Amino acid sequence: MRASAEKTRPSLFWLLAVFVVPFVSYTARIRFVGSRTLPRDGAFVLAPNHYSEFDPLIVAVAVWKQGRAPRFMAKESLFRVPVLGWALRRTGMIPVARAASLAAAKQTLAQSKELVEHGRGVIVYPEGTLTRDPDLWPMRGKSGAVRLALAGDIPLIPMVHWGTQEIMGRYQKGLSLWPPRKKVQVLIGDPVDLSDLKARKGSHSAMVEATDRLMAAMTALLEEVRGEKAPAERWNPAEHGQKETGRLDS
Repeated sequence: MRASAEKTRPSLFWLLAVFVVPFVSYTARIRFVGSRTLPRDGAFVLAPNHYSEFDPLIVAVAVWKQGRAPRFMAKESLFRVPVLGWALRRTGMIPVARAASLAAAKQTLAQSKELVEHGRGVIVYPEGTLTRDPDLWPMRGKSGAVRLALAGDIPLIPMVHWGTQEIMGRYQKGLSLWPPRKKVQVLIGDPVDLSDLKARKGSHSAMVEATDRLMAAMTALLEEVRGEKAPAERWNPAEHGQKETGRLDS
């Protein structure tokens, strides 16, 4: 496995990897499909699909296997928790900007600059929560990932995985550990082209268009992995009387 300058430096990630990688390796056999890989160095925003509460561990190990440190966007409130907040800051995790406001826009710009300065990647779930789609296809996305990418002119990379639901279904209590090492396929896509939107990156219409491009790219990748077509219309929770954050009520 190729190494990056980021991963070869000693860090708290190595301590976490000692525990996380063996555990995930016991539960999942991660298999990369296709020839595309994450950038060896430099900043990027990685946008994966999200349908299981076990997803972050799969994504973290997949990114680690690609030679990059897995940094996530995390709820701002978590950074105020003793010990956990320290660990989040030490590993370079990024607090989620609050709802659209001038302060949030400044925070996003500062976060983008920091990513570029340090050549770091960050993982952002564009759906914001587990998909509400009954067949686990990507649903309507939010603009957090594209805002971060456009603010710093950072590559926006879609990535999908499939098979995690065999380890832990959506909102399942506990893991399905037998048989162990269930196959999880991971496919990394080409960066989404947002070059034509840079001139109006602060506008709502540009954010909507960029988010739609990202979700379309993710859906196309998942179609490739699953070997089937997604529904013609992306699932919109609002049209089905569903809340867009938190657990999905039965």
